[in-house]
Amino acid sequence: MGRIRSRARNALNSLGWKYKINLHKRYFDIGYGITNYLKFLIALFGAYSFVAKIDMRITLVLAILYMVFCYVLGWWWINRDFYVAEQEVSNQFNLFVKEMRKSLSRKV
Repeated sequence: MGRIRSRARNALNSLGWKYKINLHKRYFDIGYGITNYLKFLIALFGAYSFVAKIDMRITLVLAILYMVFCYVLGWWWINRDFYVAEQEVSNQFNLFVKEMRKSLSRKV
């Protein structure tokens, strides 16, 4: 499996900068999806900071740290194969995938 993955990754790397931008975007999107509810805590803290006239730089630093955390978590999620497991769980309930697996198993 590792050899196949490295071949696929090498082929995709040949696509250049478009692939790399979308890969990094995907890392962030995955992490953001997992930690989606934390953004509300940051927003509440920002609103409180505004009302209480506290320095808004603290909220800005929290938001930047949250963005970095989303990226790192997304990278970890994909590289530790949690994303593959997540897709397989989704496939267990997808009627199209169930039907395709049945028809392929009959042919083999």
